[in-house]
Amino acid sequence: MKKILVLCTGNSCRSQMAHGYLKHFANDKAQVYSAGVEVHGLNPFAIGIMAEDGIDISKHTSNHVDEYADIEFDFVITVCDNAKEACPFFPTKTKTIHHSFEDPSKASGTAKELIAEFRRVRDQIKAFSEEFIKENV
Repeated sequence: MKKILVLCTGNSCRSQMAHGYLKHFANDKAQVYSAGVEVHGLNPFAIGIMAEDGIDISKHTSNHVDEYADIEFDFVITVCDNAKEACPFFPTKTKTIHHSFEDPSKASGTAKELIAEFRRVRDQIKAFSEEFIKENV
Protein backbone atom coordinates (compact mmCIF):
# COMPACT_ATOMS: atom_id res chain seq x y z
CA MET A 1 0.00 0.00 0.00
CA LYS A 2 1.38 3.40 -1.00
CA LYS A 3 1.93 6.04 1.67
CA ILE A 4 1.39 9.64 0.63
CA LEU A 5 2.11 12.83 2.57
CA VAL A 6 0.70 16.18 1.45
CA LEU A 7 2.74 19.05 2.80
CA CYS A 8 1.77 22.73 3.02
CA THR A 9 2.68 25.71 5.17
CA GLY A 10 0.07 25.45 7.94
CA ASN A 11 -1.84 22.23 7.17
CA SER A 12 -5.07 24.19 7.34
CA CYS A 13 -6.44 24.43 3.81
CA ARG A 14 -4.73 23.26 0.60
CA SER A 15 -3.04 20.20 2.09
CA GLN A 16 -6.27 19.28 3.87
CA MET A 17 -8.28 19.48 0.64
CA ALA A 18 -5.67 17.40 -1.20
CA HIS A 19 -5.66 14.89 1.66
CA GLY A 20 -9.43 14.50 1.35
CA TYR A 21 -9.40 14.06 -2.42
CA LEU A 22 -6.38 11.76 -2.56
CA LYS A 23 -7.98 9.52 0.06
CA HIS A 24 -11.27 9.59 -1.85
CA PHE A 25 -9.76 8.71 -5.23
CA ALA A 26 -7.34 6.09 -3.82
CA ASN A 27 -10.10 4.29 -1.92
CA ASP A 28 -8.20 1.69 0.13
CA LYS A 29 -5.12 1.60 -2.12
CA ALA A 30 -3.14 4.27 -0.24
CA GLN A 31 -2.64 5.72 3.20
CA VAL A 32 -2.84 9.49 2.99
CA TYR A 33 -1.49 11.97 5.52
CA SER A 34 -1.21 15.73 5.54
CA ALA A 35 1.02 18.04 7.51
CA GLY A 36 2.47 21.51 7.62
CA VAL A 37 5.84 23.04 8.27
CA GLU A 38 3.78 25.03 10.81
CA VAL A 39 0.39 24.24 12.39
CA HIS A 40 -2.44 26.73 11.81
CA GLY A 41 -5.54 24.65 12.59
CA LEU A 42 -8.23 23.54 10.15
CA ASN A 43 -9.74 26.30 8.01
CA PRO A 44 -13.58 26.35 8.33
CA PHE A 45 -13.97 27.49 4.70
CA ALA A 46 -11.99 24.42 3.58
CA ILE A 47 -14.27 22.15 5.61
CA GLY A 48 -17.40 23.74 4.11
CA ILE A 49 -16.19 23.81 0.53
CA MET A 50 -15.16 20.15 0.69
CA ALA A 51 -18.47 19.13 2.28
CA GLU A 52 -20.18 20.87 -0.63
CA ASP A 53 -18.45 18.31 -2.90
CA GLY A 54 -19.26 15.34 -0.66
CA ILE A 55 -15.86 15.03 1.06
CA ASP A 56 -15.83 15.25 4.87
CA ILE A 57 -12.57 16.62 6.27
CA SER A 58 -14.15 17.94 9.48
CA LYS A 59 -12.42 15.26 11.60
CA HIS A 60 -8.96 15.98 10.15
CA THR A 61 -6.38 17.51 12.45
CA SER A 62 -3.69 20.05 11.67
CA ASN A 63 -0.36 18.28 12.11
CA HIS A 64 3.31 19.24 12.00
CA VAL A 65 5.51 17.34 9.54
CA ASP A 66 7.79 16.21 12.38
CA GLU A 67 4.95 14.02 13.69
CA TYR A 68 5.48 11.71 10.71
CA ALA A 69 9.29 11.41 10.89
CA ASP A 70 9.12 7.63 11.42
CA ILE A 71 6.91 6.89 8.40
CA GLU A 72 8.52 5.88 5.11
CA PHE A 73 6.49 7.69 2.48
CA ASP A 74 6.35 6.68 -1.16
CA PHE A 75 5.33 10.20 -2.15
CA VAL A 76 5.55 13.64 -0.57
CA ILE A 77 3.49 16.22 -2.41
CA THR A 78 4.21 19.85 -1.61
CA VAL A 79 1.26 22.09 -2.50
CA CYS A 80 2.86 25.48 -1.88
CA ASP A 81 6.24 27.06 -2.54
CA ASN A 82 6.94 27.71 1.15
CA ALA A 83 6.48 24.02 2.00
CA LYS A 84 8.72 23.01 -0.91
CA GLU A 85 11.52 25.22 0.37
CA ALA A 86 11.06 24.19 4.02
CA CYS A 87 10.47 20.50 3.22
CA PRO A 88 12.62 18.25 5.39
CA PHE A 89 14.81 15.58 3.86
CA PHE A 90 13.10 12.29 3.08
CA PRO A 91 14.86 8.99 2.32
CA THR A 92 15.81 8.14 -1.26
CA LYS A 93 12.79 5.89 -1.69
CA THR A 94 10.47 8.89 -1.29
CA LYS A 95 9.48 10.67 -4.48
CA THR A 96 8.86 14.37 -3.92
CA ILE A 97 6.36 16.11 -6.19
CA HIS A 98 5.67 19.84 -6.18
CA HIS A 99 2.45 21.43 -7.40
CA SER A 100 1.81 24.90 -6.03
CA PHE A 101 -1.77 26.05 -5.55
CA GLU A 102 -2.76 29.59 -4.62
CA ASP A 103 -3.76 30.00 -0.99
CA PRO A 104 -7.50 30.77 -0.91
CA SER A 105 -7.25 31.79 2.74
CA LYS A 106 -5.21 34.83 1.62
CA ALA A 107 -8.03 36.05 -0.64
CA SER A 108 -10.02 39.13 0.28
CA GLY A 109 -13.45 40.35 -0.69
CA THR A 110 -17.04 39.59 0.11
CA ALA A 111 -18.10 36.24 1.52
CA LYS A 112 -19.36 35.33 -1.95
CA GLU A 113 -15.97 36.17 -3.49
CA LEU A 114 -14.10 34.19 -0.83
CA ILE A 115 -16.29 31.14 -1.39
CA ALA A 116 -15.72 31.43 -5.15
CA GLU A 117 -11.93 31.49 -4.58
CA PHE A 118 -12.08 28.45 -2.30
CA ARG A 119 -14.14 26.61 -4.93
CA ARG A 120 -11.68 27.54 -7.68
CA VAL A 121 -8.69 26.22 -5.74
CA ARG A 122 -10.64 23.17 -4.55
CA ASP A 123 -11.46 22.24 -8.13
CA GLN A 124 -7.79 22.56 -9.15
CA ILE A 125 -6.76 20.35 -6.23
CA LYS A 126 -9.47 17.82 -7.08
CA ALA A 127 -8.29 17.53 -10.71
CA PHE A 128 -4.64 17.21 -9.62
CA SER A 129 -5.50 14.58 -6.98
CA GLU A 130 -7.54 12.45 -9.34
CA GLU A 131 -4.79 12.49 -11.97
CA PHE A 132 -2.09 11.76 -9.38
CA ILE A 133 -3.92 8.67 -8.12
CA LYS A 134 -4.56 7.41 -11.67
CA GLU A 135 -0.87 7.72 -12.53
CA ASN A 136 0.74 6.60 -9.27
CA VAL A 137 -1.48 4.32 -7.21
